Amino acid sequence: MTIKVGLVSLGCPKNLVDSEIMLGLLKESGFIITNREKEADVIIVNTCSFINDAKEESIKTIFELARLKEEGNCRALLVAGCLAQRYHRELTEEMPEVDGLIGTGAIHEVPVLVRRALAGEKAFLVESPGYLHTSLQPRMQATPSYTSYLKIAEGCDNRCSYCTIPLVRGPFRSREAEDIINEAAGMVKQGTKELVLVAQDTTRYGLDLYGRPYLDSLLERLAGLEGLIWIRLLYTYPSLINDQLIRLIAREKKICNYLDIPLQHASNSVLQRMKRQGGNAEIQRLIKKLRAEIPGIILRSTFIVGFPGETEEDFEELLSFMTSMQFDRVGVFTYSREEDTPAASMPDQVPEEIKMARRDKAMSLQQKISHEKNRGKIGAQLSVLVEKKNTGKTYTGRSEGDAPGIDGKVKFTSETHLQPGDFVKVLITAAQPYDLTGKLVRE
Repeated sequence: MTIKVGLVSLGCPKNLVDSEIMLGLLKESGFIITNREKEADVIIVNTCSFINDAKEESIKTIFELARLKEEGNCRALLVAGCLAQRYHRELTEEMPEVDGLIGTGAIHEVPVLVRRALAGEKAFLVESPGYLHTSLQPRMQATPSYTSYLKIAEGCDNRCSYCTIPLVRGPFRSREAEDIINEAAGMVKQGTKELVLVAQDTTRYGLDLYGRPYLDSLLERLAGLEGLIWIRLLYTYPSLINDQLIRLIAREKKICNYLDIPLQHASNSVLQRMKRQGGNAEIQRLIKKLRAEIPGIILRSTFIVGFPGETEEDFEELLSFMTSMQFDRVGVFTYSREEDTPAASMPDQVPEEIKMARRDKAMSLQQKISHEKNRGKIGAQLSVLVEKKNTGKTYTGRSEGDAPGIDGKVKFTSETHLQPGDFVKVLITAAQPYDLTGKLVRE
């Protein structure tokens, strides 16, 4: 009898890579993969537990899918990922709907878990978070074929005072460069045109294996892959963005002039309590250097408001910093008090209503900045990756300055029929706070 397995992936692109690996292993083991949850004999929820909102979304999804034991074909509901790794005891005791757990350190054992669950056993495969996938393992891509996430490392050594990543993902571990190149080459052979490099800290890549940050060397080799058009970097820790990396981005056309640099704050006192490396002055020097040496670079960052002890003066300093630095893209999050982190026991916890008000104020400021930046693109011709055909002669895509899933879109018209995955030139004719509008440029 064929067994159908469905998987719901929550959280970040790094988690999505884990989901794709689990799907590949299950398919190789003879299971049928389905995206129709009601038809699935087994449902796996790959969870996120980074902040409270992510945990709540994970738990809500588990409860919603548990109904398919009555309304669908589901015989086993399994929970994977960060929530399973961190809260396996609580899930076991408080959620009888769950038939099995698999942590971040054991995802390669997912076929074993499925078989044991189908046999009626409550299986819990939660090991130390030391797993690191290789190019030899099967992977079933969940993104469109033209865009692929490439995880180059696992875990984190930064130990920011608010973060649980080291608890659920373990210490920082780089993959061998040769193995990464092999995986990337296979993706390009299968039609990938955009590689999005991810890790908890991509700029630390190679430090544990090669004794120095090795991202620039890895990127040079990836850029040599024929058929690849864009290489995009996410999650670059600011203190390890070195001169070699900056010069490489400036000269290598395949590397997008785009950097995602999570800065988290601008007040030195807050940054110190967060245990972040570098302060306001160092960050400003880096931003100015990037813009001077890589003209037109798109900079994205994230900030946390309401961190314990954040004063009104600290917050105003952040707003002033955002106004001065004029980031192209910004995400603002309220501080999430995570147990087992140093920040959770810090004094002067900020009330929730103040956190929310500060987030709204910061995002309102950034919306104005983003809108003004987008208006500056009117009249420009941008290279756009086509993602979707809409009604009539309209299409949606992304520019070099837009990462999948988190940034804006380019909506444009074309008299010529286009396919998802095509690269075209678009003349920008109008701008919104996050999206752009244009028309195809005939070449």
